Amino acid sequence: LLAAPFTVSIQPAALFSILDHSQRRPSDQERVIGTLLGTRSDDSSSDATVTIHSAFAVGHTLNSQDELEVDIEYQKAMLALHLRSNPKEILVGWYATDSTLDVYSALIQNHYSSPQDGTYPHPAVHLSIGCKPGQDIEIHAYISSPVGVTAERAADSAAFIPVPWSINYTDSDLAALASISAAKDVESRTTTILTEIEQLEKSLEDTLSLLNRVSVYVESILDEEIENPSTALGQYLLNTLALAPKVDPAEIEKDFNNHVQDVLTVSYLANTIRTQMDLSNRLALAQLTIGGGSEGTAGAAGGGGGSEQKANRDRDGQRGSRQGYTDTSEL
Repeated sequence: LLAAPFTVSIQPAALFSILDHSQRRPSDQERVIGTLLGTRSDDSSSDATVTIHSAFAVGHTLNSQDELEVDIEYQKAMLALHLRSNPKEILVGWYATDSTLDVYSALIQNHYSSPQDGTYPHPAVHLSIGCKPGQDIEIHAYISSPVGVTAERAADSAAFIPVPWSINYTDSDLAALASISAAKDVESRTTTILTEIEQLEKSLEDTLSLLNRVSVYVESILDEEIENPSTALGQYLLNTLALAPKVDPAEIEKDFNNHVQDVLTVSYLANTIRTQMDLSNRLALAQLTIGGGSEGTAGAAGGGGGSEQKANRDRDGQRGSRQGYTDTSEL
């Protein structure tokens, strides 16, 4: 066993893989099994945790002699591929979509805990998820301990010990789950993805709804409509309200208005700078256009002057030739 108590943290992606495997099982198969991959924290810490990140299915059948046959070669190949693509993850255990524990559960548990292909020296985590139609999903987490039986029964014998578990999700996971859950009431089972503003609006509406529920509950207690109210819930509400900052509403409104003014000022300055840069670019482009046209005109004029000078030289040469001819005839 682990040196310190530990908890099992389940990621939503692993749960979706398990539920999808259960939905796609053959009609004559009551349960499915698979491998759990994840990470393991330091065993010496007081809050050691095994986090389940992903899972993949493993085929199994019961033959005519009620003997369990698991596709071990497929399990080894898939495990090697997953560890190559996700080197930070390790083998942590296995799952089954059945809440009952039997001799087959002990047999599979001992395989996943074995020194050869299992999690040894750490115990394998067995995640049991009840997926019976029309019933709520039941989730249980176990580790195992060997029991004092004969050597012939050691392979299919184990004592399952429950361990605490939790579903660990982020804000993005919660938003995705809420979007998926919204499709359950639609006949086409489709839903639309909310924008950030719509998601913020929905979150505020949910918060207001929870506040209304708490207010109604507190008022019913004050009116003595509820017998034997929960003192733990009252203490929780008191501690929660004590965490809220005690700020005057007028101060909040003043700070909000100042913040709005700051935002408007920054926006005005940004627009002004953008306008000045655009105007500067336009003026620079206009100067380049005007300067290029003037140089072209001057060049054309210079070219014309050169032609006139050449024509004058030609006329002077012809005049000189005629004068020389006249002087020779006179001689």
